This record gives sequence, C-alpha cells and structure tokens, in this order.
Amino acid sequence: MARQLEAILAGAAWPTPAESTSADGATSMKAIAVIPGRPDSVHLADLPRPSVTDVPNGRGVLVKVLRVGVDGTDKEINAAEYGAAPPGFDFLVIGHESFGRVEAVGPNVTELRTGDFVVATVRRPGASIYDRIGTYDMTTDDTYFERGINLRHGYLTEYYVDEPEYIVKVPDGLREVGVLLEPLTVVEKGIAQAYEIQRRLRVWRPRRAAVIGAGTIGLLATLVLRLRGLEVTTFGRTRKPYRNAELIESVGARYVSIQDQTLLDVAAQEGRYDLVFEASGQSSAVFESMQTLGKNGVLVLSSVTGGDKQLTIPADRINLEFVLGNKVMVGTVNANREYFELGVRDMAQAEAQYPGWLRLLLTHPVKGLDRYRELFEALTTAKGAIKIYMEIAD
Repeated sequence: MARQLEAILAGAAWPTPAESTSADGATSMKAIAVIPGRPDSVHLADLPRPSVTDVPNGRGVLVKVLRVGVDGTDKEINAAEYGAAPPGFDFLVIGHESFGRVEAVGPNVTELRTGDFVVATVRRPGASIYDRIGTYDMTTDDTYFERGINLRHGYLTEYYVDEPEYIVKVPDGLREVGVLLEPLTVVEKGIAQAYEIQRRLRVWRPRRAAVIGAGTIGLLATLVLRLRGLEVTTFGRTRKPYRNAELIESVGARYVSIQDQTLLDVAAQEGRYDLVFEASGQSSAVFESMQTLGKNGVLVLSSVTGGDKQLTIPADRINLEFVLGNKVMVGTVNANREYFELGVRDMAQAEAQYPGWLRLLLTHPVKGLDRYRELFEALTTAKGAIKIYMEIAD
C-alpha cells in the first residue's frame, strides 16, 4: 500500500465589470449566479473573462474550471436564506466545491505551473488577527468572505483567477475525485482539531467513534476515521439494502439504521464513544450525541441548522456529565489551506487502501453550465444522490 500511496502523491480578487481579453480572443464567459435576497433567482450570467494580470505583483493564477460540486449551501443561497454579492455586482456567482486545471500563471508564481490540477479554498482573509496568520476560517470578524457564498464570486463558471496561496495542487492520480476535496476538508478540520484539543490529555488514544448521518459528509467522516484506525459505527435513517450503508461497510465500519436502533440504545448496550462526528443536519441529533460521549470524549459538529426547533432535553444530566467527564464539543466549517493539504494526503491513502471507493460517491453528474436548472432540481429530487456535480469542461 505504501508504494501505491507514493505513486498517487507523485503525480484572488475577481475583476469588476470591465473587459479582459484572453489568448483565444474571448472577453466574456458564462457563470451560474443568483440575485441575493430573491428566492429561486438562479440564472446564467455573463462575466468578464479573468486574466492573470487581475492579481497584482505577477502572482495571478488562471484556472479553467472542470467540475464543481453542489450541496445544501447552494440550495439555501438560491432560496435567499443567506449570501451577498461582491461589491460592484448585483448577483453572486455560486459554487464553492471546485476542481480545475491551471491555464496560466504570472511571472512571480513558482508554486504552480500550467497543466496542474487544482482545488481552490473557499474562505478569504478579513482583518482579525486570525486572518492575518492564515487561519482565516477562524475569523472573529462579523463580516466574512467566502467564494460562492458571501461577498466573493464562486466557481460555477468557466474560469477564475486567484493567488497561489488559495490554490492547492491535486496529484494527477486524484483527478477523477478531486471535486470531493472541499467537502472532505470540513471533515479533516473537525477531526484534526479534536486531536489537537486532546493534546491536553497527553495520552489520548481514541478507539471507538460514531458518525451521525450517512450523507456525503458522514461518508467522508467514516472514511477518515477508518484511515486513523478507529472502530466506527455510522448511523443513518435509511434501512438496508442501501448504497451508503454498503459504502460504509466496505471500509470496515458498521452501519446502523436509527429506524431499528437509536444512537442512545446502541451506546447503552455497547458503551460510549471516544469521538462522535455529527453530520445529520438535525439539531436534535446534537443533544443525543452529547449523551453518548464517553469520558474525555470529543463531539465534532458539522451540521448547519436553521429554523427554531424546540426540544426537551435532560439538561442537568448532560451538563453534569460534560463537567465531570472532561468532555469537549467543537464545530467545524469551511477550512483553511492546511486542511486541504491534509485532505489530499488522505484521498491518496484512501485510493491506495480502498481503491475506487471515492469514485462511487460521484453519483449525479450534470454536463454544461446551461443546464443549471437540472443541477438545482437534482438537489431536491435526485434519488440516492451522494454528490451532485456539474461537469463544465473535459
């Protein structure tokens, strides 16, 4: 496996509305955009085609977009639940899960070269001290910048330009699955921070983990925890036979449908968990997860939940057990470059250890920017979808 892993691994600002001419003479390009604040406003927009000269000091990297994944965030932005357009625009180009190929680089770019496959990060720095040291995903600023989400255009377009600091090289051996890197980084960040927090214990060695939710993030969390050597039980709603359950079991984890056994029942019968990764999208699952965490355990939250759901919980008991058991709860959201690089290493290890597994997550391709309606319909209606993505170019 080590030889396989080695072989696999061997392998900015947006222009404001003004013309930018490319090598083939084109001055504009298509993009999928929404009008923030207007529900179901997704449409095909025209944008100036960017150039490496749009980034100062010769540090521009022009990327041709090949694939872009979509998820609940894109659906919610189109529903006008959040999102803001960049200054100078009345629309926001969406899409934050990118994969592309470098088309050109500025004269002072040494980190990348033409032809490299790449994935771009999502967050961009603000003014806080955390932004200034490169941990812009931990910003304390009230205003934040995320490509395809808030105040910065995203990647559902033909090209983008940015600085090399925000662009991560993907080995050629991962080109077929590179579009999964951005969602994987949410998992990488959460699990890495769980281990970082537990350095306080000096000898923390987690053995048993639970993953709550069997969607894309739950599947990737199961994979990463198995790569770390943990015994993993993943909980989902659907009963077997179920494609996601088969994927979970194929990496040596166990799948349990909550229609047959609840999380609380399993923990009561088999013991509590050292690490719980919550990815169900349900706030109620958070409080159930808190009750299944063992002493010195860590609960990682990745679900972003809206609404005003009310719950009745055993608050005193949960609080008592967290205090006396030295337990920790931590959230994970869009990651910085560190976790993208960690994700590349784990994807390479996964390809070596579980060949072809990541490809099976890419269930629903939609080809061509003009089919944006089909792309968004798939987010609501596609049965058995794990990752829905748009193929923009070959």
